[in-house]
Amino acid sequence: MTEVRLFSTCLAEEFFPAVPEAVVRILEGLRLSVRPIRRAFCCGQAAFNEGLREQAIDLARRFVESCEPGTPIVIPSGSCASMVRVFYADLLRDEPALAERAAALRPWIYEFSQFLVGVLKVKYLGARYERAVAYHPSCHLLRELRVTNEPLDLLSAVSGIRLVALPRAEECCGFGGSFSVKFPHISAAILEDKCMQIEQSGADTVTAADCGCLMQIGGGLHRRKSRVETLHLAEILARR
Repeated sequence: MTEVRLFSTCLAEEFFPAVPEAVVRILEGLRLSVRPIRRAFCCGQAAFNEGLREQAIDLARRFVESCEPGTPIVIPSGSCASMVRVFYADLLRDEPALAERAAALRPWIYEFSQFLVGVLKVKYLGARYERAVAYHPSCHLLRELRVTNEPLDLLSAVSGIRLVALPRAEECCGFGGSFSVKFPHISAAILEDKCMQIEQSGADTVTAADCGCLMQIGGGLHRRKSRVETLHLAEILARR
């Protein structure tokens, strides 16, 4: 394997540009050629969740037609990776040609930590981060992709890090994309509980593999005037 495709995701490109930059540094450090997917900018998940199937199909078409089977496609987001791997089958069920192309791509879709640990068999990346870190496992990464230990395996190999247990870690942060907009009071209550657990863990940093969760948690911590910062998993793994 010499080349991988990188699907940065729209959320990362718009609000967390340091994340795809960190992913590129890590993959290139492993002697891989990284070719970004330029034409496709969104997986279509937000439109799909809102029932806007035509718009979601248009976005899925962009993605599917930008890729070819045979080259791994790395996505630094459990949410977007699960959209492509799991939910495209439903979204494209009435588009047989497109569904066939999506099915051919499915084995080549990997969330970032899943690719490093499961495909490259890499855990130690030479990273150093001398802070107390709590890991938040995002819902789609955990429940749809069944990625459980990979992020923790990678974090455990970071020099100087002190991993702290996050109470009730597997509970949602309350983001859920448009859920946080449509049901703000429920979302805020879930987030409040998550932020309390993070602060009580003693962490200096909370990390996750999804920018949506980091946006939600980071906003909540900021409003609480918390000292805890948020970083994507890739940003920690790229630290030297």
